[in-house]
Amino acid sequence: MATHDSTALALGVEEEFLLVDPKGRLVDQGPETAERGIAAVDGDPDLKPELLRAMVESATGICRSAHQVVEELTELRGALAGAAREQGALLVATGTAPHQQPDFTQAGPGARYRRITAHVGEFMFSGMTCGCHVHVGVEDTAAALRAANHLRLWLPALITVCANSPFHDGRDTGYASTRHLLWERWPSAGPPPYLDSVEQYEELVEGLLATGAILDRKMVYFDVRPSEDQPTVETRISDVAPTPREAALLAVLIRSIVAEALDSERDFPRVPTQIVRAAQWRAAKDGWGAVVPDPLSDGYRPAPQIFADLVARHAPALRRSGELELVRSTLSSLAETGDGATRQRAAGLDGVVAMLAAQTEGTRVCGSRSP
Repeated sequence: MATHDSTALALGVEEEFLLVDPKGRLVDQGPETAERGIAAVDGDPDLKPELLRAMVESATGICRSAHQVVEELTELRGALAGAAREQGALLVATGTAPHQQPDFTQAGPGARYRRITAHVGEFMFSGMTCGCHVHVGVEDTAAALRAANHLRLWLPALITVCANSPFHDGRDTGYASTRHLLWERWPSAGPPPYLDSVEQYEELVEGLLATGAILDRKMVYFDVRPSEDQPTVETRISDVAPTPREAALLAVLIRSIVAEALDSERDFPRVPTQIVRAAQWRAAKDGWGAVVPDPLSDGYRPAPQIFADLVARHAPALRRSGELELVRSTLSSLAETGDGATRQRAAGLDGVVAMLAAQTEGTRVCGSRSP
């Protein structure tokens, strides 16, 4: 039983979205959608263009509960969906664009995005993906690396929670998370190695920069890493979630894993990075329900069973914080409806854009009740 109160750790969630027309073709309204979305929300919402003009990103503030994550993501999605509609576009939460695309080569605004686009080349446009990044507050970089050493064992299981990209280029790829495979093409992507110190991490980053494959520190795209901008450990393994509730579930699961890492005094297993990567491939293929390595044993089990045990260990704290019902009900809904990939396949290529748009816009009024 964990003694660290996982609910005391702060959370933040970033989401990336695609903008498409009703036929699923990418449209270049990202900067305008972000600008209009900002005007539609009180305060200073974190909405901004992304690497390509057909994308837009949102980020919560510092959240103290899963309920706050749901509320903020619901508001931000609603603002972006409304802004997109005003320009004849649809906001969709999917890891990859389902339909075959005409040539799209429009980078987002800003000198850095233009530099990255010129540096990486054509595959940037053929492999456009949208993810969900979860930040958990930690004391310092050393604590973030300790959490990352534990989280790297959970990465295959975490892929399954929001697997949400079965279609790409007009075809069913056979994978629940096509995004995962496309994202792995980046030279600094994938699971990080086990790291023993901040100094070792800095040597690794400097080595990546020296290769010339990455242009700056923010291009260290490990699936879990210390954030460059804030005192958090950032987990970047997931497709963008179909709904705010599923994003909040993912955040709570990651927060619980981080709490266990910070609570433990033992060293975590030094599983070879290639083994972690292979298990991630299996999880991306099968999605929710995939059989993956159990981070706390030597065996393999279905991901839902592993997460049920994780939630049970943290149930007292989650009950005190009022989050337990949300977590359990969202897990139950996943068991009933399947992951986002399952729901996309049920809609089919002909109906998936309408389904995704309705799913995103449905959060504008009352949030997402099912996953």
